[in-house]
Amino acid sequence: MARRWRLAVICLACGVAVSGLELARGRTGTALAMLAFFLVMSLVASPLIFPGATAAPDGAPVVYWRPGCPFCLRLRAQLGADGARLTWVDIWQDPAGAAVVRGITGGDETVPTVVIGGEGFVNPDPRWLRERLRTA
Repeated sequence: MARRWRLAVICLACGVAVSGLELARGRTGTALAMLAFFLVMSLVASPLIFPGATAAPDGAPVVYWRPGCPFCLRLRAQLGADGARLTWVDIWQDPAGAAVVRGITGGDETVPTVVIGGEGFVNPDPRWLRERLRTA
C-alpha cells in the first residue's frame, strides 16, 4: 500500500520544502504558487484519480495501470469520460492483474496494458482506444 503513495508523498514533501524556503525569503506569493503546484502534482501522482477496481466483469475492457505511471496518467486524461467505460486495475494492488500484464508483455509489468475482447494491447494510443470503445 505504501508503494502506491510514495511518489505522491515525495511531491507533497518537496512542495512543503520549496514553499518553506520561499517563505523564509519573504516571497509569500511564490510560496503559495509553489505549494499549489506541488499539491496538484501530488494529486496527479496519487492513485486517487483512477477509479478503483480489483476485478472486471466478464468481457469488459480492462486497463491495467500503476500509480506514478505517466503513460497511465496520459491515457486516463485523454480518455476523459470514455475512461469510465473501462475497468481500471492497479497492478500494485492486484497480484492477479500484475500476472495478466506479465503474460501479455512477455514477463515485465509494462503499463498501461489494455485488454479488450481477450486481446492485450500495451500502451495504446488514447485516440485508438477511444475509437475502439465507441465501436464496441
